[in-house]
Amino acid sequence: MTTNDGAPDPGAPADADLMTASIDLAAALRELIELSATTTADATAVRSAAELVRAATGQLEGPRRPLSQLPRLDDPAARRRTFNPVSGVANGMAPPLRFRVTDGVVSAEATLGAAYEGPPTFLHGGMSALFMDQVLGDTAAVNGLWGMTAHLELDYRGPVPLGRPLAFRGWVEETSGRKSVIAGSIALADAPDRPLVEARGIFVMPRPEKLESYFGSVTDVSGAHRPPGNPGDATVVEQV
Repeated sequence: MTTNDGAPDPGAPADADLMTASIDLAAALRELIELSATTTADATAVRSAAELVRAATGQLEGPRRPLSQLPRLDDPAARRRTFNPVSGVANGMAPPLRFRVTDGVVSAEATLGAAYEGPPTFLHGGMSALFMDQVLGDTAAVNGLWGMTAHLELDYRGPVPLGRPLAFRGWVEETSGRKSVIAGSIALADAPDRPLVEARGIFVMPRPEKLESYFGSVTDVSGAHRPPGNPGDATVVEQV
């Protein structure tokens, strides 16, 4: 596991084998989700697949962590949120986006498939909002401006096509006390300066009493209190 500059990641998970297995499971789930949205198989084949999926699900039955406990593969201080729905390498819902940071600007590329479709052949507008919220939030965090989303607005300049490489970018526009204004865009990777979606968000660092109210019960797997609230809570370090 490496950081953006190729150096060893000091926050590598203690259970590397579990990380590898979880990444593999997520990759298999992505393949399944994409196939379920594009297959032309008949009803018999689809029912058979459903039975196999339910049988596989049984392999994971057993004790589960409470939502207030971070996954054991996570380490916010090392910028590792393994099951994040946008950038989590072990989340089958995530593409996942892998972010890079250059002079405070966050960028990523991804090609999205039918699982994210809204209008035929184009990305669902709500998915654009999800991705941009993550991009802008990570941009704030890596610039030492961690905060929670207080306002998010998007301008849809054109439909975002599926099946083509996309470029995601985020940058800091202004800061004032606990508040930061972050902007970003989604564009075709071969035309990054012609945005299809433009976004602007306001992120606010909660006051200490609010942080405690929101995250006072959050612990890591050892039971230690692990609330967010520092620049390490981004997910921008490449995780594979």
